[in-house]
Amino acid sequence: MTAARSLTFKVATDAAEFEQIFALNHRTFAEEIPQHAPDPRGRLVDRFHAENTYLIAMRGEQLVGMLAVRGQRPFSLDEKLGPIDRFLPAGCTPCEVRLLAVRPEHRGGLVLRGLLQLLREVARERGYDLAALSGTVRQLALYRHLGCLPFGPLVGTPAASYQPMLLTLGAFERHAGPVLARAERPATPPLSFLPGPVAIAADVQRAFALPPISHRDPAYHARRRAVERSLCRLTGARHAAILLGSGTLGNDVVAGQLAGLGGHGVVLTNGEFGARLADHAHRAGLAFTRVSGDGARPFGRAEIERALDGPPAARWLWAPLCETSTGVLEDLPLLRELCEARGVHLCLDAVSAIGAVPVDLRDVWFATAVSGKALGAHPGLAIVLHSHTVAPQPDRLPRYLDLGLHHACGGVPFTQSSNLLAALAAALTRFGDATPFTNVRTLAGVLRERLRALGLPIVVPDACANPAVTTLALPGDAARTLGDALAARGFLVSYQSDYLRARGRLQICLMGDHDRARLERLLQALPAVLGAAEPVRTAAVGAPANG
Repeated sequence: MTAARSLTFKVATDAAEFEQIFALNHRTFAEEIPQHAPDPRGRLVDRFHAENTYLIAMRGEQLVGMLAVRGQRPFSLDEKLGPIDRFLPAGCTPCEVRLLAVRPEHRGGLVLRGLLQLLREVARERGYDLAALSGTVRQLALYRHLGCLPFGPLVGTPAASYQPMLLTLGAFERHAGPVLARAERPATPPLSFLPGPVAIAADVQRAFALPPISHRDPAYHARRRAVERSLCRLTGARHAAILLGSGTLGNDVVAGQLAGLGGHGVVLTNGEFGARLADHAHRAGLAFTRVSGDGARPFGRAEIERALDGPPAARWLWAPLCETSTGVLEDLPLLRELCEARGVHLCLDAVSAIGAVPVDLRDVWFATAVSGKALGAHPGLAIVLHSHTVAPQPDRLPRYLDLGLHHACGGVPFTQSSNLLAALAAALTRFGDATPFTNVRTLAGVLRERLRALGLPIVVPDACANPAVTTLALPGDAARTLGDALAARGFLVSYQSDYLRARGRLQICLMGDHDRARLERLLQALPAVLGAAEPVRTAAVGAPANG
């Protein structure tokens, strides 16, 4: 193993790491650079410690390098020079980078390169496009080499003198790119508990890597027909169309069909993705009533009946079968019963439901799905399932949104990807029986039980939740704190979407290739992460758990 391969670069998350940070801070800025008075304990806690994100380099259990990133104003340079905005480009989103320290025996370059590479990732993730920093005059050549530009007078003391500097992300990319290319930060691939992209099984990966073939090739058409048959068997739908695109494209196609149907409709909105359906309907010029829920339970019979019966009486109803932003699962048998009794066309966004739970789409007018969520393949294919024959509408619909045109052209009117189709075909082979649904339900039971034991509040009760989506509601910035800490340990959870950030929510999803061993790795890491992350630890104490 090379020296580079024995290093780990991460965001500091636990108490042992912070104690080593305090010791290295003292060694560097009290003993080596006499910026602070020595402490008999050899411990120096930065005055902005609570606001710092520490990027660290570890060799085994030993801290060998660090730097701190902070986005909260005023910066330390604001305090020393007055507001530094006069030196900043207009419209920038700045952060402050401080406390760069590397143990002397590790100053050969690998540690610095790894820290800078991690800094670039954190800056991109948090939207920072400029860094303010104080470069020690001992290393000005290094800072200039990285693209830093000096501004203002020196700060500090004659014994510990610093030059204020600015570094834009663009300059950093231009100057430091060749350096970072040599950083060699190999790591075990993170485990994805995201709603997409999901964990991909090895056989699906192999299928995706097959040499591409033309979408006009007879072999492609044979595979496409086989995939369509598999989708219809899985869902009970009579027809399936596969388009190159996302679930948003599929819902635009459905909106186009509803516009041709006419009449008044109902859109059920139980969260972010219901609201998006309402937006699809609005953009398509549909006349509809929007019915909003609380996001933690499915709509009840009386609510749906009132909406369908109007006035005006509804001709169609459109709803997410699973509201992905919370995980609440609507009562499909109830929706079918109420719509069939009134002759109402039922349409569903089933993007996060198909593949996670058994779904019966018999007589459902339209439903949408995608390749890249619970079906367990790569993102990139939109699926529109329907119960009836659809004719082309060339005088009314754009070409790509004309579902009838797709069927009239044998399902392939335009360029498609054989690689994405091959991966989806491989993923669908595991749905020959109920095993995938049983597996995700069992794993979800383990996950939710352990989360409740840790005092973490689950938004949707088990009885009405999609087992593949578990959503936690945390106060303040605790969701980001917990998400960052898990990412630093190699576990990807969902917390960065605008709709989750706005509500302080974090999601752990069981879509794609998951088993008990993978889930246990996450569950075993959670107690340590919660113990180290103060906002999350506080949130977990005495927190209610639904269900």
